Amino acid sequence: MPTLTLNIGHQLFRLKGAIMAITAADILVETLCDWGVEVIFGLPGDGINGIMESLRKCKKRIKFVQVRHEESAAFMACGYAKYTGKLGVCLATSGPGGIHLLNGLYDAKFDGQPVLAITGHHYHDLIDTHAQQDIPLDRVFMDVAVYNTRIMGPEHVENVIHLACRTAIARRGVAHINFPVDTQSESVKSGFRSKRNVKGMDTNVFASRAGLPTDQDLIRAAEVLNSGKQIAILAGRGALHASDELIALAEKLQAPIIKALLGKACVPDDSPYTTGTIGLLGTKPSQEAIENCDTLLMVGTSFPYIEFLPKPGKARGVQIDIDPARIGLRYPIEVGLAGDTKRTLQKLLPLLRKNKESDFLEEAQKGMESWWELMEERGTRQDMPMKPQVVAWELGKRLQENAIVSCDSGTIATWFARQMKVKAGQMYSLSGTLATMANGLPYTIAAQIAHPERQCIAFVGDGGFSMLMSEFVTAVKYKLPIKVVIIKNNTLGQIKWEQMVFLGNPEYGCELEPIDFVGIAEACGGTGFTIEDPAECGDILDEALATPGPVIVEAVVDPFEPPMPATIEASQAAKFAKSLARGQPRRMKIATTILEDKVRELI
Repeated sequence: MPTLTLNIGHQLFRLKGAIMAITAADILVETLCDWGVEVIFGLPGDGINGIMESLRKCKKRIKFVQVRHEESAAFMACGYAKYTGKLGVCLATSGPGGIHLLNGLYDAKFDGQPVLAITGHHYHDLIDTHAQQDIPLDRVFMDVAVYNTRIMGPEHVENVIHLACRTAIARRGVAHINFPVDTQSESVKSGFRSKRNVKGMDTNVFASRAGLPTDQDLIRAAEVLNSGKQIAILAGRGALHASDELIALAEKLQAPIIKALLGKACVPDDSPYTTGTIGLLGTKPSQEAIENCDTLLMVGTSFPYIEFLPKPGKARGVQIDIDPARIGLRYPIEVGLAGDTKRTLQKLLPLLRKNKESDFLEEAQKGMESWWELMEERGTRQDMPMKPQVVAWELGKRLQENAIVSCDSGTIATWFARQMKVKAGQMYSLSGTLATMANGLPYTIAAQIAHPERQCIAFVGDGGFSMLMSEFVTAVKYKLPIKVVIIKNNTLGQIKWEQMVFLGNPEYGCELEPIDFVGIAEACGGTGFTIEDPAECGDILDEALATPGPVIVEAVVDPFEPPMPATIEASQAAKFAKSLARGQPRRMKIATTILEDKVRELI
């Protein structure tokens, strides 16, 4: 029999006595390769069998990472985008598989990350006929996606994939492609190309913008900032790549750098110019600087909690954001600078005069000295049961210079925000605007796949981890040396304290049935450790971090330790007291814990 040699996706396929046709799914995978896609997170299903076959043929060029739940695939794609700056890609089957992606895709949408979601669909001629799993995912995804379409035939694929990838990257959002299952395996030769669909017109070229505001706006912004005496800088995720410029800006303006949580790593915490994070999870010096500033410069942030920003009219405002639509979104802005933060600051800095008034910055620096003393006191307590701050403090001291730390939502984010000192070169993230639970473990898996040489840590709560804890076996399967540190308090802590402090209600429905997380780790083929005694916390973390392969550290902590805000409002104290009076379970233990904490601070 003659041997046929065929070039598909830059790979040679040799078959005896048969012709291997190039399919629509082959074109999909080849086009993704052209865009530099190296990994796809997903779960096989009969609605994407044609795509899976094409991925099998191209497995030397694109790594397929099998997850245990499609929600994790979307989280991993989002985390991959966050930690690489590249396009994240996830894949799910038709119907329920595609629906499972939505939470992770909204995380990408809300945090402005480029993600491509590919979903299967029913046979093209049975769509909208009440067939099994016949869900129009292209309609379901209309809100979450900046680009969203259904493949109509083999000759449609290349056009659509180029546009989907380009749009996701350009608009920093989610693109979605819905692909009928029979079309996936259809031969390209059998497709019909319309006369306007000219072959060779597609391109994988992406054009970057200079990302600069107008000279006139730069001059106006400089005038506002040069007039300020007590200037505060609020920096977010859009400033993560502009650390040097932020520090130069702070030095020139004599302004403290206050960090939104997604911007935690924009400036290391050993810089004399930062007062750390803001909001419920923030520091007291940050809040005082915001309340007392006469000028606010917002750099790459859409920090959503406007109650922690100056009252309108209290401070003049300048905002730098790459998206002009977000200028003035959170605070009344006098001058908006639409552009990339790094390049914009490089243009703005020469226009600024050195602020001769340094008292405002010096006051913030004194406040931070006291704040870090307080954080160390909370992080070194030897009380039993162990305080969660101890685990965060001890872990933070042991992180490598290039560590990547992913956190979940809940009280865990408070300890993440306050107790872990950021070092230059480290990366930190969590679900910012969506503030979903369960993202911490998938983010960490994606980080380790993207950066196999770096230390990748998940710092999570027991509530969030248990939602998608099956993904720990994914880390075992792919031999990823991730370390998962679980703060185990057997309660949905953030919800409990919100019920009490914000509403004045006794907690209800928040207690969690305990899980043996060490047993889970071992059942999955990993290693587990338990920490209960704060005196042993550091030593056990040392051992866990040095252990090869995936590791879970179960840290059993005081469930009554509250995530106290930096400053307590009278209304919050009143509602907290009301919740105790209305029958809060174990109210005496809660009240005693809070009283002990405040007494220690006074001493």
